[in-house]
Amino acid sequence: MDLLADLKKGKRGAIAKAITIVENDPKEAKKLLKKIYKNTGNSSIIGITGPAGAGKSSLINKTAVAMKKLRTKPAVLAVDPTSHVTGGAILGDRVRMTESTDSGTYIRSIASRGATGAVSRSLRNSIRVLEYAGFNPIIIESVGAGQTEVEISNIADITVVVFNPHTGDSIQTIKAGLTEIGDIYLVNKSDLSGTNQLFDAVRDFIGDSEKNPPILKTSVKKNTGIKEFAKTLKDMMIVKKKIKKQKDQERLEAELKDIVLNNINEKIDDMLESDKTFSKYLTKLQSKTMDPYQAGDKITKSLLK
Repeated sequence: MDLLADLKKGKRGAIAKAITIVENDPKEAKKLLKKIYKNTGNSSIIGITGPAGAGKSSLINKTAVAMKKLRTKPAVLAVDPTSHVTGGAILGDRVRMTESTDSGTYIRSIASRGATGAVSRSLRNSIRVLEYAGFNPIIIESVGAGQTEVEISNIADITVVVFNPHTGDSIQTIKAGLTEIGDIYLVNKSDLSGTNQLFDAVRDFIGDSEKNPPILKTSVKKNTGIKEFAKTLKDMMIVKKKIKKQKDQERLEAELKDIVLNNINEKIDDMLESDKTFSKYLTKLQSKTMDPYQAGDKITKSLLK
């Protein structure tokens, strides 16, 4: 099978295979990226984040269908920081997303394997695969909470923060750092009671900020606000396109540093495994004839010869 040709045509099997390579096979991933890299970097990346239970999956499902009607070609990557084996929660999300899949949206979940940097790595390269396959925008959903949300906002061109009136601690959540990252804020499940109070609270906290982001209400159940949200996204894609280039330059710088540090770390790990100097100074440290900093400095000097 000619993976590249099929990928270019947007064939699902080829996309699935390429993303699996990117996630699990570093050696093959490097070869693949070498071939596709030139033709990547042109899609808008939309990150959708917010507390668990905010109804993101169902919302993304409906939004992808609405985006399709606006003549875009969306794909969705769901990043699950909790699932080391892709199971449980993710499959539930997949089921809720069937409607958008039927309309030709590509949906894939990525388990982030715990390490923070790992999210960025497999995510960045999965995005490139989807860009090569002609999808635009690419919607990233963070399934879990915490660190991933901030990481996603570093990768996304547009970050959407979703709340719902029944997450209980919503006002605290709004205060807790999600206020800085959003380009659009949504009060989802707006058919529930408490919607107006939450909407007002979000507006009070966020409306005055420099960004002055749009704050919208959506309800999947009643199918309200979703067209408006899709339209807002499409308009923002055009606006953000202008500054995307500069943001991408910064991201590539961060990525390059990340790769170099990673390579050096691996190399140093190998050297320490086989290095007699390390065990020599470790013994001195353990027998207290040398303190940790002295030992560390000596080993570092011997490695950097």
